[in-house]
Amino acid sequence: MDQLLQEIRACRLCEAFLPLGPRPVVQLGAEARILIIGQAPGTRVHQTGIPWNDPSGDTLRKWLEVSREQFYDPERFAIMPMGFCYPGRGKSGDLPPRPECAPTWHQRIRAALPRIELTLLIGQYAQHYYLGKRYRTLTETVRHWREFAPSRLPLPHPSPRNRRWLRDNPWFEQEELPALRARVHQVLGRG
Repeated sequence: MDQLLQEIRACRLCEAFLPLGPRPVVQLGAEARILIIGQAPGTRVHQTGIPWNDPSGDTLRKWLEVSREQFYDPERFAIMPMGFCYPGRGKSGDLPPRPECAPTWHQRIRAALPRIELTLLIGQYAQHYYLGKRYRTLTETVRHWREFAPSRLPLPHPSPRNRRWLRDNPWFEQEELPALRARVHQVLGRG
């Protein structure tokens, strides 16, 4: 695992496209039971090098009902985004994750995480990559979460920008969040 982390942190594959330069942000531990696959780091995460170290991460930890200490324990949670570095800003927010990361690194990382029991697919990029385009929209994919459980759960992005989505889709908090929390606690309880 140390060798793999060293290689990832030295990656410069898409350096020419990164406005803040490369700074791959991942969290890996060979004993991890839960894998979180998100989009790409934002500027705050890029600055700190700590995944989900922003308001979105605060919401995600609330959704999971885990403490920061639990969340940042690499032997509990592995974290790999679709794009490992901050991709830059576009007209309506951050740009999509760089397309080089997932095909270059994900298979090797997943092979190094033999104990994963639950994979959280956060946002459309992770869902399309790992679930295919079964459904037209993220909302439809997340609404059909039971089809992928118990080993994979599609989630919307926990960004503060998604408050409207949460308001318009109350079934998420009423149905999926309780199931998500129960599954997370079940997996972590197997220590």
